[in-house]
This record gives sequence, structure tokens and C-alpha cells, in this order.
Amino acid sequence: MKTHYDYIIIGTGAGGGTIAQILADSGKSILILERGKFLPQEKENWDSVAVFGEERYHTKEVWKDKNGESIHPGTGYWVGGNTKVYGAALFRLREKDFEEIQHCAGVSPSWPIKYKDFEKFYDKAEKLYDVHGKSGEDPTEPFRSEPFPFEAVLDEPRIADIRTALKNYGLKPFDIPLGIKLNERNPLESQCIKCDTCDGFPCLIHAKADADINCIRPIMKKENVNLLTEAMAERLLTNDEGNKIVGVETYLQNEKQIFSAETVIVSCGAINSALLFLKSANEKHPNGLANKSDQVGRNFMKHQNAAMLAISTKENRTKFQKTLAVTDFYFGDEDFEFPMGTVQLMGKSNRYMLKDDAPIFTPGKFLDEMSQHSVDWWFTGEDLPDYENRVLWNKGQVQLNYTENNEDGFNRLIKKFSKILTEIEDEIKFLPENINISKKIPLAGVAHQVGTLRFGDNPETSVLDINCKTHEIDNLYVVDGSFFPSSGAVNPSLTIIANAIRVGEYLKNLI
Repeated sequence: MKTHYDYIIIGTGAGGGTIAQILADSGKSILILERGKFLPQEKENWDSVAVFGEERYHTKEVWKDKNGESIHPGTGYWVGGNTKVYGAALFRLREKDFEEIQHCAGVSPSWPIKYKDFEKFYDKAEKLYDVHGKSGEDPTEPFRSEPFPFEAVLDEPRIADIRTALKNYGLKPFDIPLGIKLNERNPLESQCIKCDTCDGFPCLIHAKADADINCIRPIMKKENVNLLTEAMAERLLTNDEGNKIVGVETYLQNEKQIFSAETVIVSCGAINSALLFLKSANEKHPNGLANKSDQVGRNFMKHQNAAMLAISTKENRTKFQKTLAVTDFYFGDEDFEFPMGTVQLMGKSNRYMLKDDAPIFTPGKFLDEMSQHSVDWWFTGEDLPDYENRVLWNKGQVQLNYTENNEDGFNRLIKKFSKILTEIEDEIKFLPENINISKKIPLAGVAHQVGTLRFGDNPETSVLDINCKTHEIDNLYVVDGSFFPSSGAVNPSLTIIANAIRVGEYLKNLI
């Protein structure tokens, strides 16, 4: 087996899968290492009990929190990474998100490069991931040089009524930018069928734009590309000077193998990329690779996230529910001058998805009634980078030391929007008001993980330079959510994808 390549890419998610796609036509030899397998195409892909109740597609790893309590992380290891089960909501960060922003609990730092530097890469990312949307409606939308590649996804009747009611209330609801393979004008040519098993599910018919389907499968048979699955990168080995990676110690189906490359690109996700750096400590890098700044693993962010069931007497027959978002309170309102966050619809819940959060004695019929009369909302608020919120490799154990922060604005958002929903539902017959049940997502919900290997101009306060190369090691790059200096309050996937395209094109220009 060949052991030396021009590029080694570790991981195939939004970052790794995308940069592999960008580099594949360079003519250079590429080795892609993926610790998981291809996610099986099976009936369980659309089975709520299997996906949510049994967590069929999540890792069985057990991590620890800052108190030593067990965490069962909501993450999976597959070709395509977590994009296999993401909701495909592909938002751009707001233009102000790249600047310093004062929050109620502190400051969200400025990025070393700005939205204008990302804009053309956002365009390319939306094309690569089949993004549907409509510009001009989102009140916080950043400027764009090109329209969305595909038309926005249409609301079903119940959601169309809510959109109208929100507009009449004075808000500016808009279409969620979605990466799906949908053609509503000509359903016979549409791969997507707008089912109720999209958000959080793998797509049985491969109609979701994920890193596996859109990036890896189109290149995996190229002569210059070698994809190895069940290939776990365990350590990165440096030369004696400590300024170059000379080997990637890999367990290929449990057998040790060392590969090398001119350039190594780590794309394991913000948590596991930091862990790989920490596990690779050596004499020249005693605290982990590229860690003179003591920033490796620090500033871990995952967003403030919460789900809400807004239950009324109105039946909700919607199947594909995730079509509408609200950012009117993203930067605050007249009563609160600090940022609050984003509200968007989720995929439609059912009794099996509600079961784990209900009291054990709750009848199944009641859960059915709840799901049939609920509209399901998702809230995202910005958590601030905190030096003490960090990823650790502690005696062979993954540990997330994380304390919630910046909660005031987020709690206000949930309370305010719940009140709005109650006020716009004016046809309540049997209840004095809507029942809005919200639940904050715990630490195990790490789908929005960012920030552990932040980029910047100053090697004393960052791990990566502006092109996502480590300051200390000449041939080591990181392309995933690790590079974020701040998290914003929208899903990070599109920014990870856009950055992977940016770094991929930069590397191609070095050839």
C-alpha cells in the first residue's frame, strides 16, 4: 500500500469532505482517512425509534463533563461526518458577526478576516451544497453577490398561516436556506420528496446535500484520490525540530499504519481535532501540537440551543416543516439592546421523538395528540468564547469542561417568542392560551461545536493563521469548526464549508 501522498485529509465532514472535493482536481495525490464507515442505506434511516430512541447513528463513546459525570455525545463517525444527520440549514453568518459585538455577558471578538473576504466562498458553498433560499426577506441578511442557486422551499398550509400571522404581527419571517435536492416545479425530477424524516435523520434516498453525497462520492474513484474508511488517526508525528508533520499514526481496521504527506489537513470536528493535537504531544510540543499559546482545546463553543413545542387546538398536518426562520431579535430589540439569537422551525416531531422527554407514565395517545397539534421551533443563541471552556484528554478520557454563559439574551428570546406565538394563535377554543413547552439542549448536544483551535494573526492568542495553518508547524492545517473565534447565532455548517473552499483554493494556488 502506498504510504506517502501530497495531501492527507483526516475526516470527511463539512470541512474535510469539502476540501477533498476542492483539491481532487489538482492532480496531486490525496489520502483521505475516515474513522467511520459509509452510513448504511437501510430502513432504519427513517425510523424514529432507531434514530432518536436508540441513537443508532451516534457514537457509543462516553465522555466526561467538568464534574466527572458521563456524557453520551450526540455525534457520529461516518463518511460525511455529522452532515449525514444534520438538518441542512445552511445560513451565512451575519456581516456584524465578523466584528466585535458587545453582548449582555461580555464581548464576542472580532475575526481576523471579514465577511467580505468570505462572501464569494459562501456563494461557492451554496452551489456545492444545493442551497435553496430567497434573498431580500431576512432583516439581518448580509450582502450577497449572487442569488441563491435554487428557489426557496414552499411552506405547507399550517406553516404558511403562521408566516402570515408573524408578518401581520410586524416581524419579518424568511425562508430557511436549505441544502436539499428538491425540485418543486417538476416533482418527477426531484430527488427529495419533502418527507418528515429529514432533520436529525439520515436520508434514505440520498436527497440531502451532505459532505458524503455532494463531495466524497463524486471524487472517490479518481486515480489520485484514496479513501480509507475505518482508519483512525491516533497521533501526528513531527520531525526532530518539531516544525513539520512527518507521519500520521493510523489504526486501519485496528492495525497500526503510518502515512505521510507534504501537507496534512485535520478535519475531525472541533472537539476531536483538538484532541488529536493534545494526544500528539511530544518533546518539542509537550502540551500538545502547536500549543505554545495554550489555546489548543480552549474557547470551546456549542451555541445556546433549545427546542420548543408550541401546542394549540389547531392540527398540524405538515410533513416538511423546516421552512421558516426569524432573526428580528438577532441583535436585540427596543427592550434589550444586546443580541438574542435566531428562531427557526425544526423537522416535525412525533410521539417517539417526544417519549424520552415525557414522564414515564405519559400515554402514547397523549403524545400523539401533542405531536399532531404542535409546531416545533428551534432557538439558537451565541455562547461566548471562554478560556476555561475547553476540551481535555485526561488519562485516556475525553473531557469537556464547559460552563454555560451569555444566557440572559437567549432566555429573553425564548420567552418573547413564546409570547408572540400565544398572541398570534387567536382561535383557541378550549385552552386559555397555547402551551409552549421548551427544553434547552444539554452539553451532549455538540452538533454546533466550534472554536477549539481559533485562527488569528497573533501566535500568542491563536493556534492557526488566517489560512488555517498552525503557527508553529509548517505543513499542518485545520479545516473544520475549530477555527471560529466566535460562534454567532446561526448554524455553523455553511461557514465551515465556505472556509474549506477558501483554504482549498489557497493550497491549490501554492502549487
